[in-house]
Amino acid sequence: MNAKSGPKAAAPQPNAAAKLHAPLARLLRPLVRLCIRSGMTFPALAQLLRELFVNVAEHDFALEGKEQTDSRVSLLTGIHRKEVARLRGAGAPVHEAPAAVSLTSAVIARWLAAPEFTDAKGEPLALPRTAEGDAPSFEQLVASVTKDVRPRAVLDEWIDRKLVTINAADEIELVEAAFVPSGEDDSKWHYLGRNLHDHVAAAAQNVSEGPRFLERAVHYNNISPKLARKLEARSRELAMDALKTANREANRALAKDKGGEARWNFGIYIYSEDADEEVDGKDAGKEGGHS
Repeated sequence: MNAKSGPKAAAPQPNAAAKLHAPLARLLRPLVRLCIRSGMTFPALAQLLRELFVNVAEHDFALEGKEQTDSRVSLLTGIHRKEVARLRGAGAPVHEAPAAVSLTSAVIARWLAAPEFTDAKGEPLALPRTAEGDAPSFEQLVASVTKDVRPRAVLDEWIDRKLVTINAADEIELVEAAFVPSGEDDSKWHYLGRNLHDHVAAAAQNVSEGPRFLERAVHYNNISPKLARKLEARSRELAMDALKTANREANRALAKDKGGEARWNFGIYIYSEDADEEVDGKDAGKEGGHS
């Protein structure tokens, strides 16, 4: 939640910093691994964190009716006042999705949701490039989302990114790559930031201000790799069913919506590993539950 879209963040909680240390270390470990793998050094990350600390304190912790001063930002962040003065206005988070990402997401979402572009099971139809009248086609699909971009331009880009294939009947088929950005696709970096932001924001609000968002997991430890693979495969099926259902209902509701500034995100994650690297030794036995 940013300063423009909701209430200011609550004041810092006493003794919360000590409790936050262990979960934050676990949270940051895969991000540090990603930084090192991607060539982002500690000094670069430290500079980014300084900018974000100042930005968040400046905008999210301002007192109503009072100007946020360098001194108060310094008090909240522990960053020297001269450094605060230098950094204010820098490091503002970027919320907007790149235009190409927004268009691709919107077209794929409609292909997966609109009855005219799906079969009886709710799966996306293979579409001809063009069609007579009101028959479904790729051209009609793109035009139902935007009139500003030519369908042929979208098709050429999607073929190059391997989001679609052309079958023997010269029809366009959506492929698995459309759901999971990979390779050098820039959209994967956008979704990394957006999805992790929303998940962490929901969890952070739940421990800071009382439960508000659904943020739950089913977890089992000390199971065999074979069972872990089986559970992962099954959970993928369940997850895709849930995402497609949510997308269809949201897409139908969107047609009657007046529009506004609100934002909604429904996400699912699945993770498994051979061993829990955060735990020393093995647990006494199998453990499972909800959290």
